[in-house]
Amino acid sequence: MVIFNRSLSLNRNTSNGRSFSFNKRALSVGSPRVSTRLSSVSRFFRLLVVIGSLISFLIAFFGGYLYVLPSLSQAFHVHGIHNSTFNGSTSSCNVLDGSWVVDDSYPLYNATECPFAEQGFDCLRNGRGDTDYLKWRWKPESCSIPAFNAQSILAGLRGKRVVFVGDSMSRTQWESLICLLMTGVQDKKSVYEVHENQITKQIRYLGVRFASFNFTIEFFRSVFLVQQGLVPRHAPKRVKSTLKLDKLDDISNRWVDSDVLIFNTGQWWVPGKLFNIGCYFQVGNSLKLGMSIPTAFRTALDTWASWAEENIDTNRTRVFFRTFEPSHWSNLTRRVCNVTQQPMFETKGREYSIFSDAVFEVAKNMTIPVTVLHITSMSAFRSDAHVGRWSDNPSIPDCSHWCLPGVPDVWNEILLSYLFAGDELHNQ
Repeated sequence: MVIFNRSLSLNRNTSNGRSFSFNKRALSVGSPRVSTRLSSVSRFFRLLVVIGSLISFLIAFFGGYLYVLPSLSQAFHVHGIHNSTFNGSTSSCNVLDGSWVVDDSYPLYNATECPFAEQGFDCLRNGRGDTDYLKWRWKPESCSIPAFNAQSILAGLRGKRVVFVGDSMSRTQWESLICLLMTGVQDKKSVYEVHENQITKQIRYLGVRFASFNFTIEFFRSVFLVQQGLVPRHAPKRVKSTLKLDKLDDISNRWVDSDVLIFNTGQWWVPGKLFNIGCYFQVGNSLKLGMSIPTAFRTALDTWASWAEENIDTNRTRVFFRTFEPSHWSNLTRRVCNVTQQPMFETKGREYSIFSDAVFEVAKNMTIPVTVLHITSMSAFRSDAHVGRWSDNPSIPDCSHWCLPGVPDVWNEILLSYLFAGDELHNQ
C-alpha cells in the first residue's frame, strides 16, 4: 500500500509540474487574438489529456489493487520442485508446490502444554504478543493435505520406530511431531523420554516413547552427519579439528533399525562453525585445507548416500532427507533479526540453496528410494515465524530457529502425508 500511495503522489506532482510549465509558456506568448484563442484551445486540450491520464491511472490503480490484494492477504505462493521421491514411486500431486493460506483452525497444539517443547521455542510463553504467525496453513496447488488427525497417525505408527538425525532444526521438528501427536493421547504420562532426560541441545540422543501405542520418536544430534576428528600429525597450527568427509558419524549404526528415518544438515556448514574455529576438512589421511564448503558438503553427502545404500533395508525403512531451512537475518552479521507479523511477499533469493541443490543431485543418483522434503522454498516466505527475541535468552536474537507451534508443524504434516495419505493426496 505504501508503494502504491507513493507512486500516486509522484504522478500527481509530475502532472502539476507539467501544468505549471505549460501555463508559464502560455503567458509568454504575444497578445494577438488568434494566438490567444489557439493558446486557449491548446491549454484546454492539454488539460483534457492530463485529466484523462489521471483518470486512467486511478482506474488501473484501483483495479490492480482489488485484483492483487486478496491474493497478497490470503496466500503466499511458491512452486516446488517436482519428482521429490527418487528411485521409487511418485505421487501425481506435488505436495510441495503450493501456497500459505490463513486457517483459523491453527495452531494444532499449545506448546506450553507439551512437556517436550523446549521453552526456547515457545514464543508465546516467552512474551510474543501477536498470534497471526500461528494461523498459516500450507495448501498444495493441485491437491489437499488431509486434515491432521492425531488418532489416525498414532494408530499408523503403532509398533514403529521414527528417527530424526541432524542439527537443532531437526530437533525442533522432532519436538513438533511429538507435540502434535500428544494431542491425541489421553494418558499424557504414558508419553515419556526413555532416559528421563530434559530436552536440551547438548544431548546427542533423545527418545520419547508413546507407551500406549508401542512406538518411539528419536533424535540423534549429528550436525554434519560425518565424523569430527582430532588434529592430524604435522597439521598447520591453525588446524584445531577436522571433519572426516569420508566417514559417517560414529553413531550411525544406531540409526539403521528404524521404520522412518529423516535426515537433515546444512546450518553448521558455514565458516563460523568451521574455518573460524580451526575446523578443516579431511579425506582419508589427507587434509584438504583448500577445499570449499560446498565441495565438502557434497563429499559428505556422497558418503551418506553410500552408507545408506549399504546399510538401509528399504523393505522396512522409509528414508527422507529434508532440505535446508532458510533464515531471515537482516544482514550478514547475523546480529539483526527483524521478525515480521506477516509472511514476506518476496523471498529475496532465500528459496534457493546450494545445500538443497546438492541434496537433490545426490538423491536422484542413489540406488535406493529417498524422498526429499524440499521445504526451502516454502519456508523462505516465513519471516514472521522465527524465534526472534522470544526465546529463553532474549538478549540474543534468533532468525534461524522457529517458534513452536509454527513452520516445523507444516514440515511434519507434509512428512505424514507422504507416509499415510496415499491416494487422498491426488484429489483437489
